[in-house]
Amino acid sequence: MQFCEISEEEFREFLNASTLQTFLQTPEIGKLRKKGGWNVDYVGVKQDKKLVAATMLVSKKNFMNSYEFYTSRGPLIDFHNKDLVTFFFRQLKKYVQKKKGYILRIDPYLIYHERDIDGNVVEDGVNNESVVQLLKRLGFKRKESPEQVQYMFSIDLGKPNEEIFQSFRSNVRNYIRKTEKMGIVVKELTKGELPSLKKITEETGKRKGFVDKSLTYYEDMYDLFHPRGEIRYLLATIYLDDYLDKLRKELKEYETRLENTEDVHSKKGLRKSLSINIENTKKRIEETENLMKEHGSQLDLSAAMFMMTGHEVIYLFSGNYDEYMKFNAQYAIQWNMIKYANEHGFDKYNFYGISGNFDETDSEYGVYEFKRGFSGYVEELIGEFQLPVNQKIYTTFNVINNTKRLIKRCIGR
Repeated sequence: MQFCEISEEEFREFLNASTLQTFLQTPEIGKLRKKGGWNVDYVGVKQDKKLVAATMLVSKKNFMNSYEFYTSRGPLIDFHNKDLVTFFFRQLKKYVQKKKGYILRIDPYLIYHERDIDGNVVEDGVNNESVVQLLKRLGFKRKESPEQVQYMFSIDLGKPNEEIFQSFRSNVRNYIRKTEKMGIVVKELTKGELPSLKKITEETGKRKGFVDKSLTYYEDMYDLFHPRGEIRYLLATIYLDDYLDKLRKELKEYETRLENTEDVHSKKGLRKSLSINIENTKKRIEETENLMKEHGSQLDLSAAMFMMTGHEVIYLFSGNYDEYMKFNAQYAIQWNMIKYANEHGFDKYNFYGISGNFDETDSEYGVYEFKRGFSGYVEELIGEFQLPVNQKIYTTFNVINNTKRLIKRCIGR
């Protein structure tokens, strides 16, 4: 076996054939990293002139004139081939040492434990504990707070759309039907329309307490991945004038039905139900008229960003206006994209990150609850690992970082 640097073209060909393929290991992300000041290299292992392992490796000067090295969602390797894994990482460590690295970080796109929809480990399911133990024997240490998502929620595709739809919880199906009845429109955004998405995600970030990505990030991702057909930005909009017409027709139908329903004891329940519907519809008409006065005929409700790499679609980012959540536009976007993914031959629809805490009291449980409404299963990845390459600098770096965290906690008190 031979460890060597490889070309971007060689790496892409290997990536496209890998079962561990993901957008975070693409040369496009490497180009984005370069804009952020990172160096990008491609390395691999060849056996009989054939590439059998590879990774995109990014690096940045970080501490004491030394470099942090990171293979995001890599490497691409058969982790059950112990000899290959051992050879690869021993050679990679030497490579990083030569390039003045003090740490190597990895977070392979590899399932740790197979789990069901409730987060329970599936008995006799996929279990890669042996890989974790191998990494530890090679000197890797598990990082407590990984940079990338460790728990995901996914659904399998490859079935008729109606069959997938019927697998959703009844409330999710009802939300989707209501968005269709209201006339909510989901459209794909062009690069020039991305400020519409940014406006929504920024508002969501302020509300939920996270820092949103910059507009430049969204535009760069568009430039890098849209020509390859590997990214979609979707926006859900309601045209209030059309919606108002629907409501007025609905009101007239209720009123006509009430007029034609006899005022007798046997029809008392039906008359009461129709009266309630009339009052509720009148209220929605008034609310819609007020929205039109404030916003005009078009009201943007929700937006989302999706990556499409290899066999899966990943729901990466999204945003919603809190005051318009009652329109349930996020369900319209998800259903639109699920159908798109299924009709374009993808095997899996990945709702991506969840906290991994399945306790209903967890602050992020609502995110998991939303995603599990579409049925599916939890995926736990093996997480992030760090390999000390220069032990002295690595130790000093950790001592300083731990001290900073301790000071922050003390100040917070």
